[in-house]
Amino acid sequence: MSVVKYRETIWSDVLPGNYHTVRGLLPAVAAVENALELAARHRKRTVWRLDGGAGSEKKLRWLVERGYHILAKGMNNNRKMALVRQVRRWDRYKEAWVAEVPAPRDYARPVRVFVKRRMLNGKYQYSYYVTTLSLASKGNFLAFYDARGGAEVEQFRNDKSGLSLAVRRKHCYLGQVAYVLLTDLAHNLLADFYHRALLDCKFEGFGLKRIVRDLLATPGRLVFDQDRLRRIDLLSQKQFADDLRIRLVKYCSDSCS
Repeated sequence: MSVVKYRETIWSDVLPGNYHTVRGLLPAVAAVENALELAARHRKRTVWRLDGGAGSEKKLRWLVERGYHILAKGMNNNRKMALVRQVRRWDRYKEAWVAEVPAPRDYARPVRVFVKRRMLNGKYQYSYYVTTLSLASKGNFLAFYDARGGAEVEQFRNDKSGLSLAVRRKHCYLGQVAYVLLTDLAHNLLADFYHRALLDCKFEGFGLKRIVRDLLATPGRLVFDQDRLRRIDLLSQKQFADDLRIRLVKYCSDSCS
């Protein structure tokens, strides 16, 4: 799980391969509440955007009862088909159609429910979404839901390619947990470097892999005097050496101030 704006990983764990996503939701919420110190007043301003793997009716009600907002894809097939039968009008949304249907009343507070259909291999496929939010249109809800995928990009894909998470495996369970946590530490250190040194410059579009491969692999030397950084020397033949030195000076100056 990651914070998209700052590219930080909040919580990671290693679960058995036969665990369904829904079984990891409660420990994830508990870990996030602890890490971010989410009191009741903060939970009222926090939205959980969940895909179908975590959207069981029981878990969604639990999140709402704890004071969170939700925008979640439901996983109850019987309820999905019952909702489809209630649709009176479909509106076009990109390559699909969406409709709002009467919401169930068995949540802790009012919710809105949307049904989406799309054509796949000549047949309609249906899904439904539950939310406590108030947005201007059905399209806004689905666009907000579709924008949830920061974790897949920021953590999983970037850590696999940039930090070699996919190619290093430990046979011991605790060893794998330790490796994942060390990867999280490296990920967050690089996220801090990106946010404080690389924004608003030519490196702003760099992902984690390019930061590691093209920037931090640059040969160089740090010169210290009484534990204070005095000079940064980088191999001038490297493509980004001059610009990188400027960003490193900024980062180290901010860290020491």
